[in-house]
Amino acid sequence: MTHTARRMFELLEPICLVTYLADECNEELAALGHRTYWDGYFASRAAPLGRVPARVVHAAFYSFAEGEAARHIPSAWETIPPEASVAARERGSAASVRRILGDELADSPGLVRAADLTTKAATNAPTEGRVMYAGMRTLPVPSDPVARLWHSATMLREHRCDGHVAALVGARIGGTEAHLLDALAQGIHPPETFGRVHHLPKERLAAVMDGLRERGLVDTDGRFTEAGREAKQRIEALTDELAAPPYEALSPAELDELAAELEPITATLVAAGSQ
Repeated sequence: MTHTARRMFELLEPICLVTYLADECNEELAALGHRTYWDGYFASRAAPLGRVPARVVHAAFYSFAEGEAARHIPSAWETIPPEASVAARERGSAASVRRILGDELADSPGLVRAADLTTKAATNAPTEGRVMYAGMRTLPVPSDPVARLWHSATMLREHRCDGHVAALVGARIGGTEAHLLDALAQGIHPPETFGRVHHLPKERLAAVMDGLRERGLVDTDGRFTEAGREAKQRIEALTDELAAPPYEALSPAELDELAAELEPITATLVAAGSQ
């Protein structure tokens, strides 16, 4: 099931990425009155948790630097109800998926079947210890197949993210540290130039890198040590293991069928860069 979890992540992630890379979601959120991309991001992703304080959002999202959530929460909800942001995110994301796939693939029986099987997996995992996933489970599942596929893929993504946070906490890797290790795993050097962290103060990034050096995870040149590479691999392996439970709801035949139905959908999205 660990191998299955990794394979399904590879197949489903391009569906989820339209939310962050394509135009439609951002346009829907801007039309509500969200002033910036990040206002809409924090408001719509955190909304299933309810009107929680910024500190709770910071804890649940985990990977953002101290103070970043507070720049958007709760101000993003002061004039726009969380429910409206959730609905806008769903509308925009589904519209992106449909545009990229085209009507023939979006209306195909294969997509309907993929949506049904993805939903079966996404609605049959335990919620204990899965804050973001539990929040998504409180939302109604859309009836439209394209929207249902995106919604269920996103539920599974949040389930996986919750498990990844648990793996990082267990390894004592903080959010900014995790981004720097991800950068190195992607071959980005120096890792401080990675798009998720390059905006942070140079002094903060230098301190985090110094901490990774002190722990023996990166060398003096800011590259992986063998211990650092092994630590990253352990985190990813545990993330896959923790992401497996939803797929236990599907039979081996259903898992094979889901992968086969997702392959042309994923290939089309990947070719378009999910945007």
